[in-house]
Amino acid sequence: MSKAEIQHPETIRLDKWLWACRFYKTRTLAKNMIDGGKVHYNGQRCKASKMVEVGASIKLAQGYDEKTVIVKGLAEKRLSAPLAQALYEETSDSLALRQERAELRKTNSLYAPHPDTKPDKKMRRQLLLIKSQQ
Repeated sequence: MSKAEIQHPETIRLDKWLWACRFYKTRTLAKNMIDGGKVHYNGQRCKASKMVEVGASIKLAQGYDEKTVIVKGLAEKRLSAPLAQALYEETSDSLALRQERAELRKTNSLYAPHPDTKPDKKMRRQLLLIKSQQ
């Protein structure tokens, strides 16, 4: 195997690619997400050992967000964030959906605000009284 093939492989394992592109912090976490059905390769569930090729579509869950990306390049090693972002391109539909869901999360927090402190004993009794009357 020549040095050029090591730097730019033609295929690479899916869990390793997700780790190298910084979608997940560890390969183990990437593998668990794949095994849990949170990652789809070209629209289908797959194994962590699936070989990724340039041009493939990958749909993955990351926190509250779901992303759909197109593979633009492959890397064996974990790269810096700007270099890792050059290895994929997020689809415009995915970006629009993520922004829409982020707005919904923000507006929902306005309708269900969280108090600054935990209720004390007196406040808990009042809440229980209100709930029992309904």
